[in-house]
Amino acid sequence: MSAIRSMLVWGAALLVTSSSCATTPTPGDVRLRPDGTPGPEKCPEEARKAMDYLRMFVGEAAFVVLDANQGFVRDVTLYDGPIESMLEDNLGLLEAPARLYGRVWTGGPQVVIRYYEAQPVKGGNKIPICAVARLGLGQLRKRPDSKPGTAILGASNAGVFIVDEFR
Repeated sequence: MSAIRSMLVWGAALLVTSSSCATTPTPGDVRLRPDGTPGPEKCPEEARKAMDYLRMFVGEAAFVVLDANQGFVRDVTLYDGPIESMLEDNLGLLEAPARLYGRVWTGGPQVVIRYYEAQPVKGGNKIPICAVARLGLGQLRKRPDSKPGTAILGASNAGVFIVDEFR
């Protein structure tokens, strides 16, 4: 990592840790819609500041391995709850193979994955972000043989996109 990138990542982490607020709701603690998908959620101010600092602007995208524990398998099974994904490409100044931490919802017709934190693999604090996993052509649609609370997908990779709000 270049010295400038290293300074920017450390600066973003410092910005985040110095602006923490004790009354911030837990990311991913949202109301569910009737179909089981999560409702709208605002991107916290500290995440927007960190993303701006790291040049991770709305619409910026990269590829991820959806579940770092099931990388590059044909059929991946995701479970409701926490997820750890792995960046395959740089996202702004965040270098691959950084880890992304978020939450999975499998209640609707397709999987919803929201990311709330990024962890540079070369050290430093976790950085708050707002990002979602997406694939075109309904590829995050779960297979019909998925059991409740799980989603079996035909792909282990997806795009991750920076957002300013979860909708």
